[in-house]
Amino acid sequence: MKKIRNIRKWVLCLLALTLLFGVQVQAAEEQTIHTGIYAEEIDLSGKTTEEAQTAIAAYVDALQTTEITLEASGGHKIIVTAQDLGMSWVNTELPEEALAYGKEGNVIERYKIMKDLEHAAYRFPIALSFDAEQLRAILTEQCLQYDQKAVNTSVRRNADGSFEVIKGMQGVVLDMDGSVDKVCRYLTEEWDRKPCHIALEVQVDEPKGDAEELSQITDLLGSFTTSYSTSSSSRCANVENGCRLINGTTLYPGEEFSTYDAVSPFSTKNGYYMAGSYMNGRVVNSLGGGICQVSTTLYNAVLLAELEVTERHNHSMIVTYVDPSADAAIAESSGKDFKFVNNLDYPIYIEGYTENKEITFNIYGKDTREDGHSVKYESKVLEVRRADSDAIYADGGRPVGYISTESGHTGYKAQLWKVVQENGEEISREMINESSYKMTPRSATVGVATDDPVAYNEIIAAIGTGSIDHVRNVIAMLTNP
Repeated sequence: MKKIRNIRKWVLCLLALTLLFGVQVQAAEEQTIHTGIYAEEIDLSGKTTEEAQTAIAAYVDALQTTEITLEASGGHKIIVTAQDLGMSWVNTELPEEALAYGKEGNVIERYKIMKDLEHAAYRFPIALSFDAEQLRAILTEQCLQYDQKAVNTSVRRNADGSFEVIKGMQGVVLDMDGSVDKVCRYLTEEWDRKPCHIALEVQVDEPKGDAEELSQITDLLGSFTTSYSTSSSSRCANVENGCRLINGTTLYPGEEFSTYDAVSPFSTKNGYYMAGSYMNGRVVNSLGGGICQVSTTLYNAVLLAELEVTERHNHSMIVTYVDPSADAAIAESSGKDFKFVNNLDYPIYIEGYTENKEITFNIYGKDTREDGHSVKYESKVLEVRRADSDAIYADGGRPVGYISTESGHTGYKAQLWKVVQENGEEISREMINESSYKMTPRSATVGVATDDPVAYNEIIAAIGTGSIDHVRNVIAMLTNP
């Protein structure tokens, strides 16, 4: 009897241990993902959510270096990586969903899922996203350069004064919005996670104009000429080169013309030489020096044609080839440009030529102004500022007797007024711009190096007077006793 009781005790203990082990096994299974569950190609079987999270993150991280080839127009290819496109993992709740799969619902539903997993794996998709703005920046920087823009129908003025129509050509350009949408959609919906090629969206760029429209260009709307007869050979070459680059421009209604875009870059390859130009209140040599006479001459022709000026800047110091406030400076360093819009209902044609050291711009179009209408521009000087003394600099590295001078500039404040007349009678007067020009004194660099203390003291005293003329007299006295 005692033996039977002992056997019962052992059986009960064994049953208790079995139940305890079963509970522990069931608890462990509740914390791990069922066998047969994947995240795309990643086997999540038996993994905890933390382990699944780590595995998926590593997989996504490895995808970052996958090459994606963007096919631009003209057969050009741009190779980037998924990381370049700002790829990131979106459905980070996937590990929790994988853990819950087959453990929710009624007994029959869970049983059915478990039986299905015995025969086929269940795969959760890994949702990825891409940064559209990052993609747009890459397309702008690397693909727009391959655009083949349309060449508009244009005209050319022949030597006999007639106009010849030059037929335009279609172009092919990147469809930015369409390309961004296509690339993002493909990578988020169709991508097999392998290196791939995606053809970017392009669209036909149609040329503007036709022979009938351009036949309207018959009238001279505005013409202006300035002289560069006192310029150096290099400055002359720059003026002539800038004029050549603008000559022949056809501008359609609503189009804006940028002088800077038309004549840049300022390089020897583009036909420019070193010549004098204004910078920080001084005359310095720079590539393209003199180009502002081109923009100024064009500005005055545009004013006479009564086109819409959208950007104009005066020079830092006064120029001599037009009246105050009638100039238009362009400068790469300070971002100055001269721009205007064809605000007419018909195309215009810009003719520019140089002859006998004079530059002329003629603007042709269809003149719709009334007969008897005329326009002129008047410069009004409001203030004149002159230097009280010269600026003189002592140079200890040069001997007494050396002097190098630079001309000064009178300062002005001026306005430009548009005066409209009808049949010789003034009907309106309007201020077009107001300009302020720096006053800069005459300057000189004077050598003061000498072993003679008397001579040194005399030249220093002369510099102190602030008069270049007095310094010259003292130098003459010291060098010709």
